[in-house]
Amino acid sequence: MKTYNLIATAAAGIESIVGNELRHLGYDVQVENSRVRYHGTIEDIIWTNLWLRTADRVKIVVSEFEARSFEELFNKTERVAWEDYLPMDAAFPVEGKSQKSILHHVPSVQSIVKKAIVAKLSAVYHRRTRFPETGAKYPLEVSINKNHVMLTLDTSGTSLFKRGYRVAKGEAPLKENMAAALILLAHWYPERPFVDPVCGSGTLPIEAAMIGRNIAPGFNRDFICETWDWIPANISEKMRAKADELADYDRTLDITGYDIDGRMIEIARQNAAEVGLADDITFKQMAAKDFKTDKTYGTIVANPPYGERLSDQEQVRQLYHQMGTTYRPLKTWGKYILTSDLEFEKFYGQKADKRRKLYNGSLRTDLFQYWAPRKQK
Repeated sequence: MKTYNLIATAAAGIESIVGNELRHLGYDVQVENSRVRYHGTIEDIIWTNLWLRTADRVKIVVSEFEARSFEELFNKTERVAWEDYLPMDAAFPVEGKSQKSILHHVPSVQSIVKKAIVAKLSAVYHRRTRFPETGAKYPLEVSINKNHVMLTLDTSGTSLFKRGYRVAKGEAPLKENMAAALILLAHWYPERPFVDPVCGSGTLPIEAAMIGRNIAPGFNRDFICETWDWIPANISEKMRAKADELADYDRTLDITGYDIDGRMIEIARQNAAEVGLADDITFKQMAAKDFKTDKTYGTIVANPPYGERLSDQEQVRQLYHQMGTTYRPLKTWGKYILTSDLEFEKFYGQKADKRRKLYNGSLRTDLFQYWAPRKQK
C-alpha cells in the first residue's frame, strides 16, 4: 500500500500536543509551526482522522519545491502526477496563502496553480474542453512561506473540531479540539473526578467523557476522503470497526459540568445525549462560588468568560476572585483555567505554577495551571 507524506494541522500553541497524540498512535513525527509531519497509508489517513482530538485537519503533502516566479510555480506544479489524486470529474478548488515570499499575491498564486493542474490533467486525460468538476470534491491548498511552496490535499473536509455531536451551542463556544487540548494538558486520569464549573454547552465535560471512554472523536462524522474513488469503502469500514472495538464502556466516570445558566445546562444535556454520553456526565445549574466537595485528587478545567468588553470586565474579575476563594482550599485538586485576562492571577489570588500561551481562534489566551500534588500510594 502506498505511503503518503502527511501533515496534521493545528492551532498555534498546541502543535506539540498533536505530536504527542500521533506518537501515542505509533507514528514518527516532526513538529513544526502550526503542523505536525508524519507518514502513512490510506488506512493511516482514515485512522488519524478518526483519532486526533486536537488537530484541525489531516492533509496529504502532494509536492514541495522552491518557486521565485510564476513561471517556476506553474512548471513545477504541472510536473506533479495529479492524475494519481484527481479523477477526470474531480472538483478541485484551490485555496492559497503566502508569507514572506516573492510570490505574495494570493489570488494570482491560486490561479497559476489551478491552470497548471488543468494543463497536466488535460494532457493525461486527452481533454481539450474545460473539466466538468461535477464529481467528488478534492480541496487543494498552495501555501508559500519564504519562497517554499507546499501543495496539499485536505482529507478531512470540515475541520476535525466538528465532532458531529453539537446539537446546540451558546455564545462563544470553545472548539472541541481546543477543549480536548486543555484536558490533555491537565493530565487528567479517568479514574479521578473531573469538574467544569462554567460548562456552557458542555464541550469540556463531553470531551473528557470521550477521552475517559476512549471513544474516537471522529467516529460520529464523515471525512471528505471517504467520497474519493481511490479510497476503498471497505478500508474506512475496517478502521471504524477497529476504533469502535477500542471504546471502553465499562469504566466508571465521575464527570460534572456546572453553569449558572439553566438554559445552557439543558443545551449541554442535549449535546451529551447526542453522542451517547448522557449517563456519564452530571450537569447541574450552580454558580461557580457555590461549588463544594469532599472528593480528593480531582481536576478542574474551566473556560470562564474573558471580559473582553470593559462593561463586562468588573463582573468577570469578580468571578475570578470567587474561583480563587472556592478552589484554593482544594489542596489535592489540579486547576486549569483559560482566559485572555493576563491579570487573572491577581484576581484569583494565587500565582499559577505555569502559564501556557494558547490561541482560542485568533484570540491570545493563557492557560493558568495550578498543579495537584502527586497522589500518595
